[in-house]
Amino acid sequence: MWLLLAFVAVPMIEIALFIQVGGVIGLGWTLLIVLATALLGTWLVRTQGAMAMNNIRRSFSELSDPTEPLADAAMILVAGALLLTPGFFTDAVGFALLTPPFRRVAFLWLRRNVKVQSFSSTSTRTGAGPQRGAQPHPSDDVIDGTYQEVEPPKKPTHHPSGWTKH
Repeated sequence: MWLLLAFVAVPMIEIALFIQVGGVIGLGWTLLIVLATALLGTWLVRTQGAMAMNNIRRSFSELSDPTEPLADAAMILVAGALLLTPGFFTDAVGFALLTPPFRRVAFLWLRRNVKVQSFSSTSTRTGAGPQRGAQPHPSDDVIDGTYQEVEPPKKPTHHPSGWTKH
């Protein structure tokens, strides 16, 4: 229900803002502002997205909880989509999502209101081979895997076509 409301309300807000702003500053300036925010937003998303990817890599290499860096990256991605969408309201929300303090508040709100089933990261060793999230140890000589028996290939019952080679 909320999604339907958003799909109806956001375009209505954008249309109203286009009419109001266009009436005050004119069509040319309105279109120039929309184009400028898309270009500026693209540049900001690109630079902040690169920083977010570095934060994700760092959290994985340090074996720390990647929840916040992943949420930051997701919000930057959403900001990019909003900034590429023509409109003043979507631009305002997109630029807000590009500011780290706003993302932090949004993350804390999401953390309070979204239930995560489970997350675990282990870095201790028990001697029974590498654990999930643990660094491999040079003396680990056990390779865990699955296999299945492979039957020898059967002889073809017909001649190959011109499209295949045997």
